[in-house]
Amino acid sequence: MKDTVNAFAEVLEIAGSSTGPLSGLSFGAKDLYDIEGRVAGCGNPEWKRTHDKATEHAPAVSALLGAGATLAGMTHTDELAYSLMGVNAHYGSPVNTRDPRRVPGGSSSGSAAAVAAGLVDFGLGSDTGGSVRLPASFCGVWGIRTTFGQITLSGCMPFTHSFDTVGWFARDAGTMSRVAEAYGCPEHQALDRLLLPVDLWALASPQTIAELAPNLARLEAVYGPATPIRIAADGLEAWRETFRITQASEIWDVHGAWVGANTPDFGPGIKERFDIASRIDAEDAKAAHAEKPRIAAHIQSLMLKNSALVLPTSPGPAPFLTDPESALNDFRMAAFEMLCVAGLSGLPQLSVPSGQVENGPVGLSLIGPKDSESALITMAACLEP
Repeated sequence: MKDTVNAFAEVLEIAGSSTGPLSGLSFGAKDLYDIEGRVAGCGNPEWKRTHDKATEHAPAVSALLGAGATLAGMTHTDELAYSLMGVNAHYGSPVNTRDPRRVPGGSSSGSAAAVAAGLVDFGLGSDTGGSVRLPASFCGVWGIRTTFGQITLSGCMPFTHSFDTVGWFARDAGTMSRVAEAYGCPEHQALDRLLLPVDLWALASPQTIAELAPNLARLEAVYGPATPIRIAADGLEAWRETFRITQASEIWDVHGAWVGANTPDFGPGIKERFDIASRIDAEDAKAAHAEKPRIAAHIQSLMLKNSALVLPTSPGPAPFLTDPESALNDFRMAAFEMLCVAGLSGLPQLSVPSGQVENGPVGLSLIGPKDSESALITMAACLEP
């Protein structure tokens, strides 16, 4: 396999089992996951220099190998996963083959780019604040964030305490389902009721809404008209701030000691975000952590066992590689208002390719009840061409 899009931090080959639901498929794994005998680089040279080689594969990788898939290599990530854009100052940006002018999205940038380019059949990523969902939308592939805590992240670089999840990318529903089977995602009753959060739709650009409308209509033709709801009575900006403060305080709790003891030479944006995380006020963090379970309970109360929220994955297509850091940060904050719903609630979210705006792909998302990954993929299968 030749890496034509700078998707891989390291090309290697580890053959999987001779049988299993993933037999004959290849995958790339985000360079946060342990592979026996190597150091997970986590997108930063200093991290790689200051950590030891792994003594065994991460369970999330072993499960895929045991299900018959072959590991083709370790894919690029934003530095310590602390971005949504996929721009790495040390290793460059993986190419977004659907529109090379645009960022691929991050932090699971290499896995998304490798799948979009056809280099592998699926890509293993991780999602804390949108790190699978956003690159899936930007690169025009399927991507899922799983229920918080469902698939172990042992052997993967921790980022936060209460948001990190396993996720993956593929080019079709069938492959998405095969990976879900390999992970033993639970059976869940069929989803047959759509909820339309109008306050989330209002955050997307008019062009994006128009492009997603045909796929929304296809879902409604199968599952009936979506019921309009307002998901955040107190405003999505307040939810975003709860997410931002909670996440940042947890990130500093996990990584602050290492950042302080080393010289990571973080690139633009990453350095500033770690600086902000280091200065989160303790009382603000305490209040945000207390608010998070209230928001989660509210979201979960809306989700009957057979319901799914349908919403845009992102405000619009990916920003351009030439956009200044300030524009990337503005987009990131706008996207957080949409992405924070699954993060705060711990629920699974599936992004499905749904057209393009000015040549940049956009995605339509479904958020389902706890442990409904397989049911979400089944529901969305009607959207395949």
